[in-house]
Amino acid sequence: MNPKRAFDLVLVLLALPLLALPMLAAALAVWLESGRPLLFTQVRIGLGGRPFRMYKFRSMVVDAERLGPQRTASADPRVTRVGRWLRRSSVDELPQLFNVLRGDMSLVGPRPDVPAQQADYRPEDWALRCSVRPGLTGLAQMRYRSRASAAQRLQADLDYARAPGLLRDLRILAGTLLRLGAGGAN
Repeated sequence: MNPKRAFDLVLVLLALPLLALPMLAAALAVWLESGRPLLFTQVRIGLGGRPFRMYKFRSMVVDAERLGPQRTASADPRVTRVGRWLRRSSVDELPQLFNVLRGDMSLVGPRPDVPAQQADYRPEDWALRCSVRPGLTGLAQMRYRSRASAAQRLQADLDYARAPGLLRDLRILAGTLLRLGAGGAN
């Protein structure tokens, strides 16, 4: 097992008991507001360009994706009241810890793209981006939270893919947690 994978597993196994209650509360809040399903799953692209199913707490109305793929705007009417809180606090992302346990994702790396986003990349950039496992958080999220332009996000993802490392991962995790602790201020 490589050191990055061991690092991910140790941190996730330590974090899950601490996050079990907030995750249970989030699941209950989703269920009370809009029923089932509690999770939203979507095919994303992982290491080596392989697809996997990514998990999140559902933050939109049931069947929101039937309206077609689109980038979520800040005032998107499909987002539920509980969903707004889940997104603002990033609690909607916590089920991805199970993606990390499965090996689909890492704690740190570029956020996983949907398959259609491959068309947004030059082939060499896509190959570089897919050369590292996607992450629960990454350089773009630490720097910009969710307000990165497509160009900023791409550059941050490629910068990370060119020079991944455990020390860098620790800095990104710490920076992400500081941003979340400060209310996600950008």
